[in-house]
Amino acid sequence: MLVFDSGVGGLSVLREIAALLPHIRLSYAADNAAFPYGLKTESELVARVSSVIRRLAAVTAPDIVVIACNTASTTALDAVRGFLVIPVIGVVPAIKPAAAASATRVIGLLGTKTTVASPYTGALVAQFATGCTVLTCGATELVEAAERKLQGLPVDIDMVRAVLTRLFDQPAGDRLDTVVLGCTHFPLLGPELAAAARYPVAWMDSGAAIARRVATLLNGRDARPDGPRLAHRAIFTAETEAVDRMRAGLRRFGLDEVEFLPR
Repeated sequence: MLVFDSGVGGLSVLREIAALLPHIRLSYAADNAAFPYGLKTESELVARVSSVIRRLAAVTAPDIVVIACNTASTTALDAVRGFLVIPVIGVVPAIKPAAAASATRVIGLLGTKTTVASPYTGALVAQFATGCTVLTCGATELVEAAERKLQGLPVDIDMVRAVLTRLFDQPAGDRLDTVVLGCTHFPLLGPELAAAARYPVAWMDSGAAIARRVATLLNGRDARPDGPRLAHRAIFTAETEAVDRMRAGLRRFGLDEVEFLPR
């Protein structure tokens, strides 16, 4: 199966899928040639995501595609489903479970500017967070920080603290008890976010839910308890020095093979 993102954020989803379904082969694709997605218009995203996933599907022949990018899912999911005949799973911010879990009824949503401002996200809030105060914060700089972290570079904790200050300083921020990580890059910064938060909060993402959905669609086809764990591969759309720096980090996610998508 294929897990797709603009960068390395979807590794947080791949990690959950691999843990739940250890006997399937995973291809992880990062469209680093067009990174970051969060600064692009909706029409640009639909065109780019559709083009790259068409090429990836031809190369990997997946049985399921996971668009492990909140920004791409909220803009291009329907377009991709329109030309693929296999199941395509998108990721959405975990607003529903966050609203259900919050004791104070004040929840936060961290995401890219595109995701937090999208009509799709607004519809999720209207449907699942009735009675809650939802504080939103666009934090594209955290995407860059997660990319740097996988390259073995340090994360600027002061920058992370400044992002969270924008969230906690909003009206009712002193009652915030649950924060939705509305970008798949952000769980990769879990320790840094927890360290920088003004006080302890619950952090929620959709990785485990996506893994369960994949398992349901596979319906036992992954079950090979006596077989070896399969090697996974990473595919990038551009060969860069950053990718070379990521190789050790990728191996921690079981991605021992690194390839580049032919143009």
